[in-house]
Amino acid sequence: MADIKDAAPEMVSAFFGFDNAVFKKEIATRELIAVGVAVTTQCPFCIEDHANRAIKAGASKGDVAEAVMVAAALRAGGGVTHGWKAMKAIAEDE
Repeated sequence: MADIKDAAPEMVSAFFGFDNAVFKKEIATRELIAVGVAVTTQCPFCIEDHANRAIKAGASKGDVAEAVMVAAALRAGGGVTHGWKAMKAIAEDE
């Protein structure tokens, strides 16, 4: 991170300002949302950071697990809807 900050200090400062504004209130809820998004985007660093931050903000292990399962359901749903496109593609060729 230090290399990025040295090379683009204004942008890094703006990013952290934005990040701080987003996580300013309702921290546990926002961190749980972040866990779900991180699982969906599959960012291992974000998953670890936001899971830990959620617990520190008062979320339970169960809360984190539920956020993970919501993300998993959305990923699975995305797979199914993309599958519809596959089925549509082959139906159009019949």
